[in-house]
Amino acid sequence: MSDAELKHYFLEHRQNKSAFQAHLDRINQRPRSVIARPDDLDFDEKIQAAIRQKLEASSGNR
Repeated sequence: MSDAELKHYFLEHRQNKSAFQAHLDRINQRPRSVIARPDDLDFDEKIQAAIRQKLEASSGNR
């Protein structure tokens, strides 16, 4: 089952605790990247660029 299918199944069957746990396990297995550290001089710019990138990626999926 793909991530999207699992998410859809979980949303349709919210009482299914196993589906919820499987969804959380998949989310936690995804690699995480550090966008910026609090002490970065260009912290705001990095965060804004990451937000723009996410918005552009999500608008391209429609």
